[in-house]
Amino acid sequence: MFKTVANLFALLIAALVMIAPTHAQTFPERSVKIVVPYPPGAFNDSLARISSEKLTKLWNQTVVVENKPGGNTTIGNNYVAKSAGDGYTILVTPLPFSALPALYGKKLPYDALNDFQALILAGVANNVLATRKGLGIKDVNELIAFAKKNPGKLNYGSTGSGSSNHLSMELLMSMTDIKLTHVPYKGSAPAVAALMAGEIDVLFDNIPNILGQIKAGTVTAIAVTGLKPSPLLPGIPTVAETGAPGFEVNVWFGMQVPAATPKAIVAQINRQLAAIFREPDITKRFTDAGVAVVASTPEEFSALLKSEVAKWGKVVQDANIKLE
Repeated sequence: MFKTVANLFALLIAALVMIAPTHAQTFPERSVKIVVPYPPGAFNDSLARISSEKLTKLWNQTVVVENKPGGNTTIGNNYVAKSAGDGYTILVTPLPFSALPALYGKKLPYDALNDFQALILAGVANNVLATRKGLGIKDVNELIAFAKKNPGKLNYGSTGSGSSNHLSMELLMSMTDIKLTHVPYKGSAPAVAALMAGEIDVLFDNIPNILGQIKAGTVTAIAVTGLKPSPLLPGIPTVAETGAPGFEVNVWFGMQVPAATPKAIVAQINRQLAAIFREPDITKRFTDAGVAVVASTPEEFSALLKSEVAKWGKVVQDANIKLE
């Protein structure tokens, strides 16, 4: 009797081992959803739609994009965190994701590091520091000097608490011991419009969002946030080399899935997305948007997420940033 049960158990284990890779090989067998925790527009949405377009053809299954904005992206994030871990729900994940644990604390409805599994880091971009026309500040050193003599007099815009442009300025202020007054807006377009109108003095923003105004001369670019100048803004130095040594903010765009998603499925989607992002036409679409293709492994993106949560958590706590 014991031997019979043991044999049956061995057969069951063997069957499960055979089923696991077969499941991954046949994925997907129905439509897949890519969730964007923002409204349509900007690169987060573009990333989802590029992926949807290519994966639909590759898989011969519909890949739909669902925009679930609100709650400072927590609505869309939480939706995916609570979804089945089967590979059929994917989350677009940008840099602000890493600041939310510190901003919300115990009120965050999901665990940022344990309720998701990293899928791929798609690409990285720079923010640019721009000033209103006529401000007369030509570089970061002059900005720091003015702000130290006039604490709180300069206003800076953002797209809300915890956004990459808000965090960029908070990091600069903490590194240089200056104080500017925060004016949040509901999106990049109104923030850039406010800078053009002189309602605010300075603004960090994703380069593609403000490049047209810089080229038109309606606002002035003084520095970029990476460790190297951006090819989109030739002649514009970095923040690190013009006033804040060591300053670096890379605006990144990734994708995640629920934590329970099988590793084989994660590996499959990662491999296929990485190949898509490296296709010449897709690389050009990234580049035209000011984003450099990375196409990382899941492990590389997971390591970045952990380091970014620690980095921005410290910035949020040190600056005592509150949700507005």
